[in-house]
Amino acid sequence: MIEVEHLSKIYGSTIAIHDVAFNVSEGEILGFLGPNGAGKTTTMRILAGYIPATTGTAKIAGFDVHDRSMEVRSRIGYLPETPPLYLDMTVEAYLNFVAKIKGVNAGDRQNRVKTAIKNTQLEEKQKVIIRKLSKGYRQRVGIAQAIVHDPPVIILDEPTVGLDPKQIIEVRNLIKNLAGKHTIILSTHILPEVSMTCNRVAIINKGKIVATDAPENLMQQLSGSSGYLIEVEGDCSVIKPELEGILGVSKVEIQPLELNKRSLVQINLSANKELGKEIAAMIVNAGLGLYEMRRNRPTLEDVFLELTTTEKVFNEPEQGKSEQ
Repeated sequence: MIEVEHLSKIYGSTIAIHDVAFNVSEGEILGFLGPNGAGKTTTMRILAGYIPATTGTAKIAGFDVHDRSMEVRSRIGYLPETPPLYLDMTVEAYLNFVAKIKGVNAGDRQNRVKTAIKNTQLEEKQKVIIRKLSKGYRQRVGIAQAIVHDPPVIILDEPTVGLDPKQIIEVRNLIKNLAGKHTIILSTHILPEVSMTCNRVAIINKGKIVATDAPENLMQQLSGSSGYLIEVEGDCSVIKPELEGILGVSKVEIQPLELNKRSLVQINLSANKELGKEIAAMIVNAGLGLYEMRRNRPTLEDVFLELTTTEKVFNEPEQGKSEQ
């Protein structure tokens, strides 16, 4: 549904994005994740037809964003980071106005506005002037204007920025409910938004895509944070060589504790394997006291930090790529 190939945008001597490429399948939610200044908003603005690319192509529903701009705009709903609201209008009047300028037929307009209000849970606020709404409700109105013409593609740029935790959960659930009927690309630098909302993630850093895959697949590729943290009583040095000899163990570190001759043993795995039973048996058989054993698994935060602080690139497997 969305196809981006070799997309670049240059402002004078500044390269905002370089050779960006990714696809989004119909009905999918793609999280476009990156630190501030990585190029997320620039990419979203190009997809929405707000600014042109310097080089490369972007297609939505088969239409080139640059060459067939009006066809693309009629098929997308766009929520920029700051919602484009007319604060002196009521919610209902504003959505009617938006539906009109987006080309919704007069006979369908009332129904489309009613549906957008229902989907964003604005029924109790539809007669309220927008300037009197909280930031959370204004964000809902922004999403409502993006979906009022029932577009197949929705582009959301930082939809939960500035919201309190309750409002974030409400907007997150709203976005999840839109999936399936709509293809959604969600730009954010907030990691929980991706892990709790998106089917797949594209991570951008310094204007370049450094990973594209399902969050769980990215976490499996990051083995450095996978392992066990164990609290042991006794002389751990006697068992360290044996632990290092277990197939799949890449590193064993021992940190003495002040409490009762105990130590913390950090075991890193070279792959995301389950070796807990074998490790625990080895410790007990050596006559050491096993007080606590905790499994450490890589998180999306680990992936994000590794990819945005190094030059490492995680490539999506061929079979995992989206087909259009």
